[in-house]
Amino acid sequence: MDMYVDYFSSTPQGFSISLPGHLRSLLSTMEVLDIFDIILVAIILYKIYEMLEDTRAITLVRGIIFLMVLTMLSNVFKLHVIDWLLSKAVTLLFVALPIVFQPELRRTLEHLGEGRFLAHSSFLNDEDAENVIQELDSALRELSAVQTGALIVIERNMGLNDICRTGVQLDALVSKELLRNIFFVNTPLHDGAVVIRGKRVVAAGCLLPLTENRALSTELGTRHRAAIGLSEQCDALVLVVSEETGIISVAENGHIHRKIDSIQLKEYLRPIFAPEKMSLKEIVMNWRKKKK
Repeated sequence: MDMYVDYFSSTPQGFSISLPGHLRSLLSTMEVLDIFDIILVAIILYKIYEMLEDTRAITLVRGIIFLMVLTMLSNVFKLHVIDWLLSKAVTLLFVALPIVFQPELRRTLEHLGEGRFLAHSSFLNDEDAENVIQELDSALRELSAVQTGALIVIERNMGLNDICRTGVQLDALVSKELLRNIFFVNTPLHDGAVVIRGKRVVAAGCLLPLTENRALSTELGTRHRAAIGLSEQCDALVLVVSEETGIISVAENGHIHRKIDSIQLKEYLRPIFAPEKMSLKEIVMNWRKKKK
């Protein structure tokens, strides 16, 4: 039996496409449920990648994939010593995975429990979105003018219930007056972070994880390091007002952008609360640009 069989009959130009016999046999046995199964697995893998993208965990994932590929190659080329060493290393690595990825696993299970794993953020209508953006902009401008330190976390797709539990639960509408009172010097909640979900302040006085990046400027204080630390572990947008200089900064995906003016701040906030409606073509084009 030939290894390859014609998948399509010859075209008028004499062109034909051949597939391996076992592959054609596999395709011929596929049913609708098999296709649905493949699509479902692809969606789950994509959502996991989306959660890990632009975080420190993605570098670990790439390292694991590299080791697995290297193990398969050593097996193909009969490199027995290397194959034995790599197989043992991979086994130990999988034992260590629950420890290494403990924060990501906890968040993933939390999303599954909340039914948010395959869901997008709950966006606001145009009026509510503009109100929240304006209140945040006004609050940060006023806090900056009097050099009052502030740390504001805006939740996106990843739930921050574990962060909220470290502070005081509020569940109040976002307003500049509320934010100014929370961050007023010497008040009990002044040194913690505020968490905003949609148009509501969920909690205040929350504790954030500090970044372990030692390459950061010594000018950055605890608030800035906490903002970067949280943005490394989730997709939240974190706003910071420096107590020493009044400079407004934004932390996102493990990076911090300083000296943000009102126009730039609104450009960061608007896609979170009121994203533009795009066509399928625009979504695909933006996705390609992001990958480049």
